[in-house]
Amino acid sequence: MKRWYLYLIFVLLVVVIVAFPTVVKWNPSMNLAEVWNMVHQPKKKSEPVRETEGNAVLLELLELRQRHHLRPLTEVEHGTKIQNLPRGIYGFSMCDLASLSRRRDSASLLEIHKHLDGIVYYVGYASKDDVEKYLARRNNFHILTSPDRGDRTSLLFEIPVDFVSKCEARPFKEGYIFDLFVIAIPELYS
Repeated sequence: MKRWYLYLIFVLLVVVIVAFPTVVKWNPSMNLAEVWNMVHQPKKKSEPVRETEGNAVLLELLELRQRHHLRPLTEVEHGTKIQNLPRGIYGFSMCDLASLSRRRDSASLLEIHKHLDGIVYYVGYASKDDVEKYLARRNNFHILTSPDRGDRTSLLFEIPVDFVSKCEARPFKEGYIFDLFVIAIPELYS
């Protein structure tokens, strides 16, 4: 009976090994870093707007950037043509995409995302009707897009630049509203 503490440690170790997967919902494909992040996730802030370099950015836009693993342009990349930029970035530009700006210094710039797969997207806010036209995969329609959320442009969406045959910037209040004309959306094959 001198070694009872060794048996006790062994029994506790077996209980921990058996109970741990049920408590943490262990998945065999998970690694230790994923478990650590699952337990120690930061609490989401309830504030709808965050200040970034002096510009108000809505959380849904920040989450979209994070979901696609996008980073802002660096000082060196500022002013570079989109085709010469690496994948996984975001910046701001007018319709022509002549060059991407690091900051959205004026209300007249549309946000541009270049995903990790190399596809470039216009990102902005549109009306529910315009977004439904896009999701219904209709042909020959306009989407009025604003860089900012408004009464008529309340839904955040992104559309590949290749789907847009023509983009026009029209003066609206203090900035611009962008008219994206879509002739046809290519069929997706999986």
